[in-house]
Amino acid sequence: MPKALIIVDLQNDFCEGGSLAVDGGADLATQISELMENSLDLDFVVATQDWHVDPGAHFSDTPDFRTSWPVHCVAGSKGAALHRNLDTEDIDAYFRKGKFDAAYSGFDGLLAPEDEVAVGEREAHEAAEEDAEAPVSLDDWLRENEVDDVVIVGIATEHCVRATALDAVNAGYNTTVLREYITGIDEDAIEEALEELEDAGVEVK
Repeated sequence: MPKALIIVDLQNDFCEGGSLAVDGGADLATQISELMENSLDLDFVVATQDWHVDPGAHFSDTPDFRTSWPVHCVAGSKGAALHRNLDTEDIDAYFRKGKFDAAYSGFDGLLAPEDEVAVGEREAHEAAEEDAEAPVSLDDWLRENEVDDVVIVGIATEHCVRATALDAVNAGYNTTVLREYITGIDEDAIEEALEELEDAGVEVK
């Protein structure tokens, strides 16, 4: 049964120095790179990116940090690029989400063309024009590659990791979240999210 690692939103804006930084984000990028190197018997690796153009009330000058947030991960910006500590050599595909809405789940993401993926150094990248071909979702891509098992890591536990894992298990994937390879904002909310995931059938280990 093919297995895929899903790396959620390891982007500059969610790591130290970013507009919506989570403590430990840069170190987590390094740890996930080591995880990929040591494999886990993975067949595929994919990464998701927040990629906002005009997400409406998701951006706010007076955010409540529950449903509204400071401006972050604007499409084509250095903040939307994957953190330089993340080794992207073995990443097979990238999925961008939230162009015109909040889109917490990686399963809201669409496949990004390889030649316009912003990775590595904190530099701005132009957003290319939309591809004329039909968009490919994360679910489409996983099914096309006959993936049955997904392992989820990344940022932030109680938001995008949670939403991605719930969508994965609800879509019928055998879903695992690795506790040592996620990080979040609020410890109480993190524990509540992990309990919710376990109740939904996600393996948290």
